[in-house]
Amino acid sequence: MSSEQDLTPEVTEAAPPPKKRRGLSARWFGIIGLVIVFNIVALILVPPFPKEGAPGDACAFPVCYIEGTLEFPAPHIVWAPEGSTHPPAADLVTFYPSISSTILTMWIVMAVVLLVSILMVRGSKLIPGRAQNVFEWFYEFLTDFGIGIAGPEARPYLPLFAAFFLLILFCNWSGLIPPVGRIEELRAPTSDINITLGLALVSFIYFEFQGFKRLGVGGYLGKFFPIYEFKHGIGAGAIAMFVGLVELMLEFVKPVTLSMRLFGNIYGGEVALGVITALTLAFVPVLLIGLEVLLNAIQALIFSILTLMFIVLAIESHEHEEGEVAEEALDALHGSEPKLQPAH
Repeated sequence: MSSEQDLTPEVTEAAPPPKKRRGLSARWFGIIGLVIVFNIVALILVPPFPKEGAPGDACAFPVCYIEGTLEFPAPHIVWAPEGSTHPPAADLVTFYPSISSTILTMWIVMAVVLLVSILMVRGSKLIPGRAQNVFEWFYEFLTDFGIGIAGPEARPYLPLFAAFFLLILFCNWSGLIPPVGRIEELRAPTSDINITLGLALVSFIYFEFQGFKRLGVGGYLGKFFPIYEFKHGIGAGAIAMFVGLVELMLEFVKPVTLSMRLFGNIYGGEVALGVITALTLAFVPVLLIGLEVLLNAIQALIFSILTLMFIVLAIESHEHEEGEVAEEALDALHGSEPKLQPAH
């Protein structure tokens, strides 16, 4: 018995794995410190100066510091034709042939995004490298997200959705880089209503064009002027025409909402970040920058996904839906009960 007991291995309880300590890693502390140092260096190299003064002039704290970091609301004109008159600085929307600070920054962002994208997918292989793998994963993520929101009808328009998202995302994020907004020649593009309005008009023209292309002139205009509903009666036709006219007015509201939502959020964030940065003498609250990174990404996603949804709505014909709406409205007016289907 003693020998059998000796051969039996002793079972010992395995020690539980050590618990990982939660908290910020050294990498995050390094990033936070780098952001603060970067902004201090930016303050030293490009200090605020009075709007009507020159670089190097004395700038009183805090009013001058705040005004020196903000641009209200029209962008700085980098280049304009000789002899032309600059628009008033208080104008939001301007029609002025020039190259503004926001246009210049947008061109730089576009060049950087295109260059990085080309380098990431250059020499694509069946077994992708790290850069190609990141690019393909990101595009597949956007594709799956777009189809999940707008349905399979949106598949042909996913490249436009991804392009809008990437362009607006990096235009939004450009305003968080200290040189952008600290010198007059550089400013976040989407903090200018003229840029966001231009993007919204491109979106508006594209989904209106797709609606005419898919449904034809008569079919697309029939969504807003459903004359065919008069065959169900004068009441049904009048109600359908009213609904169509409301939808027609809403079509022209779409570019306004797209542009104002993006401009308001980005410009508001720029103002908040600029004021707090000036008041804290560039010891930037890093949490505010992190919040702006997240909100800027959300705004880029909202603009691009709304564009995708507007395209899908434009190419769909809803003649039957309008007829059902008109019939339901008539039933409500007459106080009738819904008809019961005969039992089989």
